[in-house]
Amino acid sequence: MQTIKRLIDGNEKFKREYFPYFEKELKDSVNLGQRPEVLFIGCSDSRVTPDLMLNNQPGDMFILRNVGNFVPPYKMDEDFHGTAAAIEFAVSVLNVKNIIVCGHSHCGACKALYDDIGNDPTMIHVKVWLKLGEKAKEKTLLNNKFTNDEEKYRATERNSIRNQLDNLLTYPEVKKRVEKNELLIHGWYYDIETGNIDFYDKNEDNFKPLKEFLK
Repeated sequence: MQTIKRLIDGNEKFKREYFPYFEKELKDSVNLGQRPEVLFIGCSDSRVTPDLMLNNQPGDMFILRNVGNFVPPYKMDEDFHGTAAAIEFAVSVLNVKNIIVCGHSHCGACKALYDDIGNDPTMIHVKVWLKLGEKAKEKTLLNNKFTNDEEKYRATERNSIRNQLDNLLTYPEVKKRVEKNELLIHGWYYDIETGNIDFYDKNEDNFKPLKEFLK
């Protein structure tokens, strides 16, 4: 119960010290609707805090989080697709101008690609979901120059971002808007230990410090 008490106390502090700064904007958004310009696709990892690490205010980003910040390829069926539904809503309804796929260091999903989950029935959905990281694993294993597993995991995390960006372009509306320069997609890599973010430079197929993005 101590954990829940801390959350309750946190909400009281938020209402008392922070909410007043955003009250007008939030009430306006109720009347006018939300108008974020960014869809942020991040990992569910508890150490990844999009609003904190980007110093955002309420309404700035439409945030989608899942295990591994994976983007399933587009599939034309009527099954339940939570990630796909969020992408469609952000693009076709909210008309976001940017999509950021943000991976991070020490990602449990990328590490799990190298573990044998087996046939544990309590992990069946995780096992299926991790298939979305297999291409990143395969690309990583083509490089045999790693001196230890941690180097391999860091490379897998970055390769996964590359792969998720490719998957984003399988969504017809995303692809159409990118080609018309109405939408930009970005790959970011967040280092949990330092707070630094690198961006993926597709032209050079490399990750660079985020502060260099506009240079």
